[in-house]
Amino acid sequence: MLTLDIDDFMLELKDGAFKNVGPSNKQATVKLYDVAGVDVREYGDKRVKLAFEDEQGSEVEVALFPEQVEALTAGLDSLREESDLID
Repeated sequence: MLTLDIDDFMLELKDGAFKNVGPSNKQATVKLYDVAGVDVREYGDKRVKLAFEDEQGSEVEVALFPEQVEALTAGLDSLREESDLID
């Protein structure tokens, strides 16, 4: 299940094209639940791309720099040590 929450968001549809309406102060939150597939690969010269997909085909991709990957790995290691969630 994919949820998308976009604050202060408005589009104009004119002649079959979408156009942003209003100021560029929009924020969004995307959440993907019940992940069925995970992919990790290089992205460009300096980043790692994580891709998550659910059974309905909704997909979320995140590109991280090496230091962010290290922080993610450290967080997972810490969770593994402190919790029974990850065996």
